Amino acid sequence: MQEALAILKKYWKHDAFRSPQDEIIHSVLDGKDTFGLMPTGGGKSICFQVPALMKNGICLVISPLVALMKDQVQRLHELGIKAIALTGGIQSDEMINLLDNCEFGNYKFLYLSPERLQSDWILERIKNLPINLIAIDEAHCVSQWGHDFRPAYLKIAQLKIHFPKIPFLALTASATKTVLDDIILQLKLDEPVLFQKSFARKNIAYMVFEVEDKLYRMEQILKKNPQPSIIYVRNRKSCSDTASQLQSLGFKATFYHGGLSAKEKEKNMSLWMNEEAQIMVATNAFGMGIDKANVKTVIHVHLPESMESYYQEAGRAGRNEAKAFGIILTSPSDKVQAESQFINVLPDKKFLTQVYIKLCTYFRIAYGEGIDEQFSFNLNHFCQKYQFPTVKTFNAIQFLDRQGVLSLSQEYSEKITIQFIIESKEVIRYISLNTNEEPVILALLRTYPGIYESQTAINLSLIAKKSNADEAQIHTILDKLQERNIIDYHKKGNDATIIFNEIREDELTINRVSKYLEKQNKQKVTQFESVLHYINEKKVCKSKLILDYFGEKTETDCGICSYCVSNKKKSNDTTLIPKKILELLKTQELNSREIQFLTKNSEDDVIFALQNLLEHNKIAIQPNNKFTLKI
Repeated sequence: MQEALAILKKYWKHDAFRSPQDEIIHSVLDGKDTFGLMPTGGGKSICFQVPALMKNGICLVISPLVALMKDQVQRLHELGIKAIALTGGIQSDEMINLLDNCEFGNYKFLYLSPERLQSDWILERIKNLPINLIAIDEAHCVSQWGHDFRPAYLKIAQLKIHFPKIPFLALTASATKTVLDDIILQLKLDEPVLFQKSFARKNIAYMVFEVEDKLYRMEQILKKNPQPSIIYVRNRKSCSDTASQLQSLGFKATFYHGGLSAKEKEKNMSLWMNEEAQIMVATNAFGMGIDKANVKTVIHVHLPESMESYYQEAGRAGRNEAKAFGIILTSPSDKVQAESQFINVLPDKKFLTQVYIKLCTYFRIAYGEGIDEQFSFNLNHFCQKYQFPTVKTFNAIQFLDRQGVLSLSQEYSEKITIQFIIESKEVIRYISLNTNEEPVILALLRTYPGIYESQTAINLSLIAKKSNADEAQIHTILDKLQERNIIDYHKKGNDATIIFNEIREDELTINRVSKYLEKQNKQKVTQFESVLHYINEKKVCKSKLILDYFGEKTETDCGICSYCVSNKKKSNDTTLIPKKILELLKTQELNSREIQFLTKNSEDDVIFALQNLLEHNKIAIQPNNKFTLKI
């Protein structure tokens, strides 16, 4: 393993592997099918990147996360390692060029989504590549019992036919025993060597707090722990609202969600990564591939939809092994709100069919047509037009995306269309007088031959690559050409892009995938009930509950979660706080915050004491939320 250590040190500047990275790498180098079940933050990518660099050929990495693929490819480029990602929106001719580069350009990594394997010609090209390892990231997506099933993952097993001697490496951060067994079956792994790291994160204190005022409690937590923090909220509006509220309290906070432009995401991410902002307020769009070791606190202001997602998100804290906190703030209304968000918006077959047919109508796709067609998409406009509920519609479209019927890119994008409105000889004359603009203009003319005849959508990043210019320079040149009446130039912002991966067949399409819909809906209900159990169970260590969910048993309490801490406090002082409260209420009515201030005890201790006094009929609560002595 000396060569592996040398590669680790050369590219990643680490002197040693974390267990079980070295064991997984050794198994892969021995040519064995391997399964790595490593909780979030465990360094899964190292497990395929290091052995791939040690062997001749190229590593095929299958991942469902476009943002994560792009992030890893960029990081590899920064390390001087050649890598390519075949993401959605790439035209066929450009994809051919990229695959040519893989075959003849000494590339080491090819990232692609499982849906790409459904294209026969892409599979044919991959069969001709010198594949040295096939890595399946987020492998739980192959299981119908997982929390993010994608049927396209079932196609991965056919690679076994074409690469019978090439090892498969399946990786996931969260899988129950049922899901793990199903992954091995569906991927046809041959006697895989299983490396399973404990789900225990001994440095993370899992806390559940029932609170009246979530903002006030956040303020307390963040002042006490001024290190980098993440606050997860339910939706985009909550992102900006919560960040603004925290800023008004004097915190440096920024926010992140899927509706931001790429530049806004990059700017806000940079503020947080460079610790110019302490707090990142985000939806669950934030986090995959984020590698920041010193996150002290992760707070969920709203209930997560599953224990898998909560474990992954909370697990972004404490990767430097220092003590950290995974906190959920709850209030009585959360269950109803969460059901409204997660359960009541699950589409049934009838609604899914309606949405699919209306989508095709919206984009004027005729029956039997539409494959590989790409469209800009504004969800709100679509829902208003057909009077569909927004969240339920989004869930329906997302389901179609995960089934591979279509591809939904939620990245904010800017569609640019151009038409040259002067004769070609005049364009040539202009180029001769403005030679600094020549590479960009020639790249446009050579890439889009019909650009004189009609408005033509252009791929800005492709033109930047071909002209060796950055996108800002191209924007400046296009603005100038517009001002001089050389081109007709339009920019339009889009919430998303949709690519149809199949021809339109209406009920035939939906009938094929609807069997998965019922299973998915049942699974989501079960997962949400597990979250409620975690929140409501007050007599078991929170770390134990998490381990039990993932099929890991332990007899020892963690000692640092909200249950363990409150247990210690209860045993230390069970009588003084109630006595203090009763003395205070003899003279005036008080709310819980006033009682906390006057007794100088923690909110949890005060609430626990109040609940005890209420249960024993010593006090009563008034309609104005103030407590009084029971007469």
